[in-house]
Amino acid sequence: MKGTLIVLGIGPGSPEMMSQAARREIEESQVIVGYTRYLSLVKDLIQGKETFGTGMTKETERVRESLNLAATGKRVCLISSGDAGVYGMAGLALELQYAMELEDQVEVKVVPGITAANSCASLLGAPLMHDFAVISLSDLLTPKETILRRLELAAEGDFVTVLYNPKSKKRVDHIEQARQIYLKHRKGSTPVGVVNEAYRETCEVMITTLDELEGLYDRIHMGSTVIIGNSATRRMGDRMVTPRGYEV
Repeated sequence: MKGTLIVLGIGPGSPEMMSQAARREIEESQVIVGYTRYLSLVKDLIQGKETFGTGMTKETERVRESLNLAATGKRVCLISSGDAGVYGMAGLALELQYAMELEDQVEVKVVPGITAANSCASLLGAPLMHDFAVISLSDLLTPKETILRRLELAAEGDFVTVLYNPKSKKRVDHIEQARQIYLKHRKGSTPVGVVNEAYRETCEVMITTLDELEGLYDRIHMGSTVIIGNSATRRMGDRMVTPRGYEV
C-alpha cells in the first residue's frame, strides 16, 4: 500500500496563522514528525498521535524517518515553521525520496504556509510592496563568500532585502557585515525593521535605520527577521512602507 508524506509549513507559530489545509493534514495524519520545538507549537493538534522529533541540525534524520514511515503505508506529516518550501523541509524530502528510490512507495505532497517574510512584513506595515530578495545569513549550508556576494548584488540592485537567520550565538558578525554592504549602496537613514518571534507570545517589533541598526544587535537572534528597505522605503509613524508607485 502506497504511503503519503505531507510536508507542510505551520506558519509563524501562532495557531490562527496556520492554514486550514495544514491543520486538516495534521489532523488526518497518523504520524507527525518535526523539530521538537515545532512539535510543541502544535501540541493541541497532535495529542494521541505517534510523533518523532529531533533537535537542531538533525534535518536529514527527520526526513529519512518520515519517508521510511510513509513507505510502510502510513500517512505521515513532516512539519516546518513558516513555509516548508522556503528554507524548510520540502526540498530535502523530494531529494531523499529519489535518493532512497521511494517514488513508487511514497507520494510526497507539499502544503504551503506563511513564511517569515510575509508575517514579519505584516507586523512592520508594507515594506515588501515592490521587488525584494530573501537571503539567509546562516553559513551552515552555504559558504559565507556566497552569502556576502548575494548581499552585495541585492544591495546594488536596490532590492528590499529580508534577512533570515541574522545572528546566532556562534555567528555574530554576519549582520554587521551585511549592514556595511548596504551602507555602500543606501543612505544611513534607510528604514530597517526587526521582528522577533512573529505572532508568538514573545513577539517584538522594532523599526530603526541602517545607521542605528547596530544598536539592536543584542536583541537580534535566530528567531529574528530583519527587513532592509530600498531607496524608496519610508517610515510612516510606526510603520515601514515601500511605495509601489501608485499616484497618491
